[in-house]
Amino acid sequence: MTRRLAHVARKVGVSEATVSRVLNNKPGVSEATRQAVLSALDVLGYERPTQLRGERARLVGLVLPELQNPIFPAFAEVVGGALAQQGLTPVLCTQTKGGVSEADYVELLLEQQVSGVVFAGGLYAQADAPHDHYKVLADRKIPVVLINAAIDHLGFPCVSCDDSVAVEQAWRHLASLGHERIGLVLGPSDHMPSQRKLAAARRIAGELGGEVPDERIVRAMFSLEGGQAAAARLLDQGVTGFICASDPLALGAVRAARRRGLSVPGDVSIVGYDDSAFMNCTEPPLTTVRQPIEAMGRAAVELLSVQIAGRAVPSDELLFEPELVVRGSTAQAPRDRTH
Repeated sequence: MTRRLAHVARKVGVSEATVSRVLNNKPGVSEATRQAVLSALDVLGYERPTQLRGERARLVGLVLPELQNPIFPAFAEVVGGALAQQGLTPVLCTQTKGGVSEADYVELLLEQQVSGVVFAGGLYAQADAPHDHYKVLADRKIPVVLINAAIDHLGFPCVSCDDSVAVEQAWRHLASLGHERIGLVLGPSDHMPSQRKLAAARRIAGELGGEVPDERIVRAMFSLEGGQAAAARLLDQGVTGFICASDPLALGAVRAARRRGLSVPGDVSIVGYDDSAFMNCTEPPLTTVRQPIEAMGRAAVELLSVQIAGRAVPSDELLFEPELVVRGSTAQAPRDRTH
């Protein structure tokens, strides 16, 4: 016990007597110090006293599908920082192929008595994926916020980048450069953001007097390799303008073009999505549609903290406006490849 007091006191920078008062639920300690001591117990791996276990509610799960795509560490940084400002401690849960699933993480988080969960890029975006673990969270009335488009009927508040606007910006940009054969590299067919992007592409193509034939729509896993394979199929169709559903997919498309001996942007133009880290450092620098990560992450935490405080929030979707960032991967369409 004495070793634990000393360890926690050192971690927080307070006296052992102060730690003892917190552990025995005695008065005379500020709320900030009290929370700091309780958080230190969690971080150092000590069990809380029985009467304080319910207060483990200062932990919030942050569930991400991966960290390979730079957009997810970016969201983690914003959300984690905003949670800390609210006196909440993020618990990062990253899925691995063949490893711990989203449902497993939910079970672990419930065991930790978390006060809420923020999901980004999770199974809620795929219509054909398992969703039972979301029902468990809803039944237990755990506050939840989803980042980016979800399937209907989950009932959780959602903070999304407007996929329709993103594709319209990308499509109009390529069309203004003279590209007539525009192709889409999207995620799986049951993936909600990809469904929205496809619907927007069909609408804008129609408005401009064209169409999106099925052979110019290719589905891929969200990875550089997936983008490369998908783009190779579109190159076979004579596509000169590529709209990709993520930056890694777009970088895969650049690689596919180069493997064919084609120049980017001399022969083909490529637009990514996210404006994740280092996309201005690629060769060529990537034209992409930027998600407003800072604003979205802060809104997600605000929605979560309101729920944690016991107040209701609308289960509507908050749509945030993306921004086209034009760099070096798009240029005028080559005349000999547009027909």
